[in-house]
Amino acid sequence: MRNIVRTTVAALLLVTLLLSSSFASIAQDQTTHTVVAGENLYRISLRYGVSIGAIASANNIANINLIYVGQVLVIPGTSGGDDGGDDGGDNGGDNGGDNGGDNGGDTGGSVYTVVAGDTLSRIAARFGTTWQAIASANNIANPNLIFVGQQLVIPGTSGGDDGGSDGGDDGGDDGGTVPPPSTGGGFELGGHVFAFNMPQLMKDTGMTWAKRQLVWDGSAGPDVAKAMIDDAHAKGLKILLSVVGNPGQIAANPTQYYQNFANFLGGVAALGADGIEVWNEPNIDREWPAGMISGGAYTQMLGAAYQAIKSRNADTLVISGAPTPTGYFSGCQSAGCDDNVFIQQMANAGAANYMDCVGIHYNAGITSPLVSSGAPVGSSGHYSWYYPRMVNLYAGTFPSKSLCFTELGYLTGEGYGELPGGFAWAANTTVANQAQWLSQAVNSARQSGYVRLFIVWNVDNTTWGDDPQAGYAIVRPGNTCPACNAIAGVMQ
Repeated sequence: MRNIVRTTVAALLLVTLLLSSSFASIAQDQTTHTVVAGENLYRISLRYGVSIGAIASANNIANINLIYVGQVLVIPGTSGGDDGGDDGGDNGGDNGGDNGGDNGGDTGGSVYTVVAGDTLSRIAARFGTTWQAIASANNIANPNLIFVGQQLVIPGTSGGDDGGSDGGDDGGDDGGTVPPPSTGGGFELGGHVFAFNMPQLMKDTGMTWAKRQLVWDGSAGPDVAKAMIDDAHAKGLKILLSVVGNPGQIAANPTQYYQNFANFLGGVAALGADGIEVWNEPNIDREWPAGMISGGAYTQMLGAAYQAIKSRNADTLVISGAPTPTGYFSGCQSAGCDDNVFIQQMANAGAANYMDCVGIHYNAGITSPLVSSGAPVGSSGHYSWYYPRMVNLYAGTFPSKSLCFTELGYLTGEGYGELPGGFAWAANTTVANQAQWLSQAVNSARQSGYVRLFIVWNVDNTTWGDDPQAGYAIVRPGNTCPACNAIAGVMQ
């Protein structure tokens, strides 16, 4: 089987080479692009604002995953000559093209020697490229593992440490197809819904967003999200979709899965999703393959997703997948990473370039959100018990980004019974505490200047068991909602 595959691939490459050669004498009113290390048709299509299918058709490419370094591609519907290489940057405009050809393409790239304090994202910023391109060019599987003295090929550059930045990530005014991430926005409130049969109560509370989770099976088209989107809009609310997939499918082929997932999210955005949270709690092995968990790996998914979403709907708010707040792993282990380590890995990998807002969860509070100590538990010194310390951690890690709480709730068993053993830490929390603390948290977030979106976890869940989600619901047994009145009071 392996010999057949090799023969097939070789034949396809030979055919592609012969076909590409036939395009050398194309009319001068079409642009050509010379492929450099780290590129794929998706990345090239975003750069020129042309679909993958159009480029594949113009160059008789049967398999869109088979392109090679040095290949000359015709870019249909454009003009100008050879825009070779990737020096123009992801959003490269008028000045990115010719400079990219001079410094990229066939030269193979500069060589850079890693020094103390370097990360791939910092090196990429220096040379005007992306950390993904560098990782691909150097066969780096884990972008967080580089070492002092390591020599890295910098694709799309030539002639030393100062090459390769002529186009820049934001080069030009006219060439960009994907807008840069936003850094701010006014405060908005919403709630995670299940039955979603109390939209007027939500609006009376001051909510303008509804959040739902969508699980992608790896094969369904984006139309599976249409009913959720249309339902929220019909009820007069914006919709945030937290979209997750199958961790087992990631493990089989991460790079391909990231792109497939990104394409799905782009389709969901095109249907009118107001916001998309890219995955959920990717720092634990319930949501990400064990042994592959890192903020750098997640950022690869986030980068592909951001490009796909914004290319289909520039108005869709892109939120990074909020990690589980935890100190269980004492750093990182095969089964997971503490969230403080995980988000720092994300920051080092350049995640701020691929999101409008930092996703954050806070659902283990047992004190007022106005205090930073005194939780009645043995691990009371850990930051994850306290709202102010969580905000400071995430805002400090991403100082240029707003925060989006995609889950914030207080658990109480009142009205249901004794909490399961794993949730006994909330045994003394009452419905009155829940109402007061939620209103205080909303008021603090609204006035902070840090928080863009606050999603209450949750509005209407009625599931009571080993995972007592109903205990977080603000709509209590008998359809009472003390928290609704308290929150409405601070939202006026």
